[in-house]
Amino acid sequence: MTPAPPAADRPPAGRHAPRAVGLLGALLLLCLVAALSLAVGAKPLALDAAWRGLTDSASPEYTVVHEMRLPRTLLGLMAGTALGLAGGVMQALARNPLADPGLLGINAGAAAAVVSAISFLGVESFTGYVWFAFAGTGAVAVAVYVVGGGRGATPARLALGGAALNAALFSYVNAVQLLDTASLDKMRFWTVGSLAGAQAETAEKLVWFVAAGVLLALALARPLNALALGDDAARSLGSHPARTRAGGMLAVTLLCGAATAACGPIVFVGLMVPHLVRTLTGPDMRWVLPYCAVLAPVLLLGADVLGRVLARPSELQVGIVTAVLGGPFFLYFVRRRKAVGA
Repeated sequence: MTPAPPAADRPPAGRHAPRAVGLLGALLLLCLVAALSLAVGAKPLALDAAWRGLTDSASPEYTVVHEMRLPRTLLGLMAGTALGLAGGVMQALARNPLADPGLLGINAGAAAAVVSAISFLGVESFTGYVWFAFAGTGAVAVAVYVVGGGRGATPARLALGGAALNAALFSYVNAVQLLDTASLDKMRFWTVGSLAGAQAETAEKLVWFVAAGVLLALALARPLNALALGDDAARSLGSHPARTRAGGMLAVTLLCGAATAACGPIVFVGLMVPHLVRTLTGPDMRWVLPYCAVLAPVLLLGADVLGRVLARPSELQVGIVTAVLGGPFFLYFVRRRKAVGA
């Protein structure tokens, strides 16, 4: 029988316990924010009334909860999960904590394709949007990969290629909106990012795309850990950097394409959440990604609830709220990194 290793050589018995407890706490926080999303609106409901509206078909609140707030909450949950995971994967691929899907032009590709579909083809439903969004994200992902050097792509070259495409595509989006006044009203809420028009049908169709992207992203946790050590070290550990990058880009395409098609290009969620998560979990992607999947919808739904409260009886679109919250965070983080570097 092989003797047990000395106590000093064994991993600490409870080293994962704090992170597991933290993840459980994050799930409870997500449940609370989801409950607030069901209760807060033009007609505020007490939490017990929102629960009756969710579970009792005879309740007077049933129609409000099931036809308006439940689809909106489910859409926020899925879109938040998609954007948070996409941001975590993107930052790991670029080895840059300031990276998010916008860095490589992924959101811009989806936005350009969907705006083109609205303006030139008259597409008005999620079923139509989503395929154009996937086409846009896929085309941009391939373009960035080629511009970045293909199999020899480096994080810096990927970031530079993505930034150039991002600027060009959003310029195109703005030009289409200015030139096509007939389609401007259809596009204006979509392009700022919104959950207000959520429908049960949209949430039902979105779940399959998000589920595929989530499974692929979580499966890449170990290869992304190896990639963080550098390509040569990753190969020595049996990983395949090119395959990991291709899988990561596919996951980001699925997640961002679906979320952007359903809600519009919502910014800063994929930037803020992974950075905050790493302060809780460290760099291990096996914990970073699950935390991102839980805390990103907390941020997105929380921003949506805040937008409903601040502008009553109207509301602020969630994309505006996340931009207002994310802008100061981004500036603070950039200044902090400069101070640390100095």
